[in-house]
Amino acid sequence: MTMPVLFIGHGTPLNAIEDNEYTRYWERLGKEIEERHNPRAILVISAHWESEAHFVTGEEKPRQIYDMYGFPRELYELRYDTVTDPLLAGRIYELTGARTDTSWGIDHGSWSVLCRLFPEGDIPVLQLSINRLATFEAMFAFGELLQPLRDEGVLIMGSGNVVHNLGTLQWGETRGYDHCIRFDQTIRDAVIERNLPLLFHPPLEKDRRLRSFITREHYAPLLYALGATRPGDRVTVFNESFVMGSLSMTSYLFSEPSA
Repeated sequence: MTMPVLFIGHGTPLNAIEDNEYTRYWERLGKEIEERHNPRAILVISAHWESEAHFVTGEEKPRQIYDMYGFPRELYELRYDTVTDPLLAGRIYELTGARTDTSWGIDHGSWSVLCRLFPEGDIPVLQLSINRLATFEAMFAFGELLQPLRDEGVLIMGSGNVVHNLGTLQWGETRGYDHCIRFDQTIRDAVIERNLPLLFHPPLEKDRRLRSFITREHYAPLLYALGATRPGDRVTVFNESFVMGSLSMTSYLFSEPSA
């Protein structure tokens, strides 16, 4: 059975410990994926690991990285213990040339979502770094190289946010700013229509205060995930909403039409 592909709008790390509409959806989705697909491993492309080439985690027991600051102690005490899959790391090298790296582990872009999707932590997890030197076209092309993994029991998951402008966040804001909503909807339509030129060259405002993202790393995982999809995949959009004005939670599930 062909595995689906995910892009998760991961939002704030607090989703690891909070009960809200987003985390409840993740929990339901994780159960559904396990029941229908039973993944043998998970490959995550997280916004929080950038490098100047592509690397994949190689530690037998990947360390949990608390790469966030100023949050409640409870979050730093949360443990998500998992293992890696050396054979899968070798397979990724065979497909893409990405070498293993033992200096990284699983950052909060991975574990804050996985602890709700698959709370048992019994599915091996690997992380793939974002190549900060790559164009969006090259990121998509790299994702295409990962497509065979879907037929080998591997769930591919991008974790970021389509709209991510920390400079304009407003704590307590419960809806998105109008310009952010428009951008999010434009990207949503492009994903559904597979409008790759638009996705490779998203319509960003010149005024930084109106930009849906300033740096590329939270948008990039969407391109890797899209590369791993196939033109006939069914697209399911979920958690299509905002927090704090300029943080989009919009997420995508790509699956075979018959799945």
